[in-house]
Amino acid sequence: MLFKFFKKRLWARSFTQTPTLMRSVLPFIAVLALLGSCTDPNTGNKETTKSDTAAAKPIALADVPNSPEFPDAQLSITGMKASPVGTDSAKLEFSFDVKNYELMKQTADASGKQCNNSDKGQHIHFIMDNKPYVALYEPKASVTVPVNTEHYLMCFLSRSYHESVKSPKASVMTHFRINAKGDIQKLDTPKAAPMVFYSRPKGDYLGKDTANVLLDFYPMNANLGSDYMVKADIKNETSGKSASFTIKEWKAKFLQNLGTGKCSVTLSLVDKNGNAVAGPNTTITRTINLAASEPMK
Repeated sequence: MLFKFFKKRLWARSFTQTPTLMRSVLPFIAVLALLGSCTDPNTGNKETTKSDTAAAKPIALADVPNSPEFPDAQLSITGMKASPVGTDSAKLEFSFDVKNYELMKQTADASGKQCNNSDKGQHIHFIMDNKPYVALYEPKASVTVPVNTEHYLMCFLSRSYHESVKSPKASVMTHFRINAKGDIQKLDTPKAAPMVFYSRPKGDYLGKDTANVLLDFYPMNANLGSDYMVKADIKNETSGKSASFTIKEWKAKFLQNLGTGKCSVTLSLVDKNGNAVAGPNTTITRTINLAASEPMK
């Protein structure tokens, strides 16, 4: 209203005053126009932000731009050792051999990937029993587990932005048991049992990293597309927004428009008819947190 009033008065005077006066008041009119376009605190309106826009849109699944391939990359376990810890636990130590792949190096396209990236570089995803992975920047790991327990260990090479390397020899899985004495007993690795191991998303996402949230996993004994698919159920527990996707190819994806807050991600292996596959490591749920800025809420 203030803008309209001054504009009317000044415009009326312009017909009786010299062009010099018009040149002197035009900047004033421009300032009033800018003020008039700003948010009026009494209206309850607010400026739209990227976070607001993402929250208003449905959750989407987008392709990840092509990443550098590492067709000759190899990962293997070269040592497994168990040491008793008290009477009811054992400390396991693992050593790995990495060939044709450099740990602690930034992947070539990391700066332009527009998603969360590790400043420590390329690494190994160490996944015990489908729990959240541990990033290994050196080819070794240790973990303590109870005695009389059975375990699946899946490990694979990862780019610096956490996308798995899907070359034929870039992963290794082992199946074992820790007996009552705390010793390792190797068990047969199922050759026909289909499984899927959850990789990303994981942890907290802040600011620009909330725009493209990497969704990635590692199937075993399951050819996606012909016989199996991965179902992804996504829900923002804070806003209630949700979506389900059926993934028919083994490729990483970006989750977009998640908004902010706490989100749950469930990955399930299903057959070609959409039926849940029974067996170990066939479904897993993880929660992540997203925030526009610190502090994480």
